[in-house]
Amino acid sequence: MRVLALDIGETRVGVAVCDPGERVASPVCVLPASEVLAGAKSFNRVLEDWEPELLLCGLPYTMAGEEGPQAARIRAAAIQIGQACDLPLEFADERLSSQEAKRSLREKGLDERAMRGKIDMIAASLFLQAWLDARRERER
Repeated sequence: MRVLALDIGETRVGVAVCDPGERVASPVCVLPASEVLAGAKSFNRVLEDWEPELLLCGLPYTMAGEEGPQAARIRAAAIQIGQACDLPLEFADERLSSQEAKRSLREKGLDERAMRGKIDMIAASLFLQAWLDARRERER
């Protein structure tokens, strides 16, 4: 099953996808949040290209394991996107995924400006990979 992960921010949405065997998550792109929420051509092209069977959206949790202050807004946006795409929707803990993405990009020598367009899709691929790994563990 192909899973499309969305890291929904106020300005941008990072997109990642897994292979049909559900083994490896890969970053795809970053789109303006307004385009994703409006079902614009750019987002529809991603859906057509990857043909996902499930949307996985990251939810920000606090370090105490509770939904963070942005979670309600993100949950509402995710539900809107899922309904518009007519795809089942699940949520994943995205805690620390953006910080991990920044660290990874810094290690590759990117500065803040060069990172700007990449962080969200890397973060989406990180929480998608963690979700895939946890799912595989549960199935053992």
